Amino acid sequence: MAVGTDASADESAETVTATVVGGSGFTGGELLRLLAGHPNFELAEVTSRSKAGKSVGSVHPPLRGTDLRFTEPEDFESVDVLFAATPHGVSMGQIDDFFEIADTVVDLSADFRLDTEQQYEEWYDGHDAPEYLEKAEYALPEINRENLAGAELIAGGGCNATATILGLYPLFEHGILEGGEQVVVDVKVGSSEGGAGGGEASSHPERSGVVRPYAPTGHRHEAEIEQFLDTSVAFTCHAVDMIRGASATGHVFPSGPVSKGDLWQAYRGCYEDEPFVRMAAGGSGVYRYPEPKSVAGTNLAEVGFELDPSNKRVVVFSAIDNMMKGSAGQAVHAANVALGLEETAGLEFTGLHPVGAP
Repeated sequence: MAVGTDASADESAETVTATVVGGSGFTGGELLRLLAGHPNFELAEVTSRSKAGKSVGSVHPPLRGTDLRFTEPEDFESVDVLFAATPHGVSMGQIDDFFEIADTVVDLSADFRLDTEQQYEEWYDGHDAPEYLEKAEYALPEINRENLAGAELIAGGGCNATATILGLYPLFEHGILEGGEQVVVDVKVGSSEGGAGGGEASSHPERSGVVRPYAPTGHRHEAEIEQFLDTSVAFTCHAVDMIRGASATGHVFPSGPVSKGDLWQAYRGCYEDEPFVRMAAGGSGVYRYPEPKSVAGTNLAEVGFELDPSNKRVVVFSAIDNMMKGSAGQAVHAANVALGLEETAGLEFTGLHPVGAP
């Protein structure tokens, strides 16, 4: 099944078997692409009710030439890891079954991202398996690496939340923000966030050329951001004319004086040694600040900032590929950490330039 190798990982390392449940959507295809080229994973099964019997390559063109076919989501083989790329609400109803066949479950939906049943009552439609919430670990190694090691249930983060958290996290970690300050975040997202069945709003005639507010207030990812940063965030999302990408712009107003040196110290202190975060904060050239186009197809996040002394404001920028760092890439990264594999295995693609709209 493997269509590529990653020289960063030891090829003699133990093979990890994996099943992908719900592999027919955009995120499922991205996940399959990564696992197919991963030096340690061996794909045992890919399920899809709507595509059962069809070849994986007929649905996901990058995987043409592979011999794997979609199967019905039942009678699973036992595997080491099960990745669930199912719609929200599915995994919580099947989580017992998942653990019957796999030692580790990585869920890419929102079903286990939040800490409490009360949060799911407020932000979603409740929860069918709240006893699992305290067992789940958030799949963002940059803020949760220590807890991911050996984790059995991994909860993928939301793409908008991932971009926002990575942008703001150093300010809280280094005391520039303490939690009571005003924080305003606006996120621009591509059409792939709506999934393969995104509906009328994601169709090309409706999406092309727009900068459309679609969640001015109350976006569900706000709950994740507030949970992991322990602060209140005024959060807005816009749909824009790109396919891949999430670009977050945060406006924060620290209570005390802040210099550019303070900001560089905070961001370097958090991310200097992170394999999938790179800084873009001013400088020269066209791409002076984080931009989705420059990370399209990669597991990289770009973060940056600018200081506005006259308004006592710090502007924070972050950009990711919503299907990679915001979903499938994050899931594989977290699985690598949980299983003790080379952390960057299968994820070292650094992007292309020039490219068209991401």
